[in-house]
Amino acid sequence: MESIQAWFRRLYDETGINLTIFYDPWDGLKYLKGIGLTLELAVLSVLLSLVVGVVGAWLQGVRFAPLRWLVYGYIQFFRNTPPLAQLYFFYFGLGALVPTTTNAFGQAEPILNNFQWAVIALSFFAGAFNVEIFRSGIEAVPHATVEAARALGYSRLKSYIHVVLPLALRICLPSLNNNLVNLVKTTAIAYAIAVPEALYVANQLWSDNLNVPEMMNVVLVTYLTLVGLFVFGVSRIERALHVPGYTPS
Repeated sequence: MESIQAWFRRLYDETGINLTIFYDPWDGLKYLKGIGLTLELAVLSVLLSLVVGVVGAWLQGVRFAPLRWLVYGYIQFFRNTPPLAQLYFFYFGLGALVPTTTNAFGQAEPILNNFQWAVIALSFFAGAFNVEIFRSGIEAVPHATVEAARALGYSRLKSYIHVVLPLALRICLPSLNNNLVNLVKTTAIAYAIAVPEALYVANQLWSDNLNVPEMMNVVLVTYLTLVGLFVFGVSRIERALHVPGYTPS
């Protein structure tokens, strides 16, 4: 029986469709590593953006006005500027101000590498939207529920963590789902600062093998698969946490 590698090599010989990642072990492993880095970037960015959203939504309700203004300014900055410009701002702007360390060869290296800057930039970008999403969920929690928690002796922070936030999360999950899906797709901009994720590796492969149409289609299918799996997982969570009888207005 013909192996998969032999079939794709014969496909190239007979039709010119050059999918090297399926018959060249080096190219295949390189692209798999790119997909792995894309997944790592997406997971870290999603988790950190959720933390930013939860903390930011809580700070919007504090009595100390400068903190509320700071959160408002953060939201406006990241909602009203392109994510690619933000990425360049972090990597080239703030990155130039970060102290460096010396490696084993005596060369200066920045404390944060391009992957870490990409995680930071993407997390703050999506976190700004998450703050507003969580805020809308918090405002949808009945005020009587909050008052009942305070009457039971909960502090503002504890009532937020144990009562308000769990209810708000269940209410705002559909909107949160949309924003996180957008974040997973936006991880592709890390290509611009040479993070070796799927798109960057694909660019290297089509430069070496001159198979641009094939690799562009592979990248498209890759992101469709990754985002599709993410949407499926979040949708399952959304159905499991759905508030019975609650219909968003």
